[in-house]
Amino acid sequence: MLLPRCLVATLAFDMSRQKMGQHFLGDLAWRKRIFATLPLPAPYIHDDTRDDVWVEIGAGHGEITELLAASDARRVIAIEADPLLATRLRQRAYDWPNVEVIEGDILDLDFDQFAPPRFRIYGNLPYYITSPILHRLFEQAARIASIHIVVQLEVAERIVSPPGHREYGYLSAACQFYTEPKIVSRIPPGAFRPPPKVKSALLQMNLPGERPSLGLSDEHAFLKFVQLCFGQKRKTLRNNLRLIVPDNRVHQILTDCNLALDARAEQLSLAQFALLFKVLS
Repeated sequence: MLLPRCLVATLAFDMSRQKMGQHFLGDLAWRKRIFATLPLPAPYIHDDTRDDVWVEIGAGHGEITELLAASDARRVIAIEADPLLATRLRQRAYDWPNVEVIEGDILDLDFDQFAPPRFRIYGNLPYYITSPILHRLFEQAARIASIHIVVQLEVAERIVSPPGHREYGYLSAACQFYTEPKIVSRIPPGAFRPPPKVKSALLQMNLPGERPSLGLSDEHAFLKFVQLCFGQKRKTLRNNLRLIVPDNRVHQILTDCNLALDARAEQLSLAQFALLFKVLS
């Protein structure tokens, strides 16, 4: 049986988007539930101190864009990498005067070209590039009030995992350095079109996280150091540090920081990493 040409095009388009890792929130009830968790200003407050400019990553068909546009948000910047989706979204945005659609990849765009000094992030992220997108956002940490993203549940659990837990790793440490992450809700595959093969979660990340309390002069070097400590997760911290420090000095440094000689990176809090980094520096 031959399918109508328009249906063939739609199916091909959806398959293409699935290959790119994007799953659209097709369930209206779930869209409303997610939207209800977003921090929106009271309608009677109107001044420039409000954090009510939203940058939306992966706007898709405008599933959440439409709700943000109808809220009291002063401005919504909807970013979509797919040219066809971006074109369709611009057509819809004719009725949304506070929405600006930008075609482009969030990993390549210059925030100074489109974002205000202060904004919030919402995104339904392609699961395979969640980590690169988060690190891109952390470069703008001083300007972001909060991040609200739909990600794979397994990744969300890793991000919120505390020290001492099996899931705790470099991504956990980096996210908790910049933000206070919390899983707001778990989302079933049936809420999406096409349904993913994994469960998802809405993750809320309020800034600034632990970063201001650690007193680090070179944050980039610190995170590179933390990444090195997690480089060989099965090895002890002592073995990983041997890559940059002679073993006899590692022994003394661990002792000075009140750390066991067989300590592993997943056991250390950010404060302990910061102390270790300062002693090594």
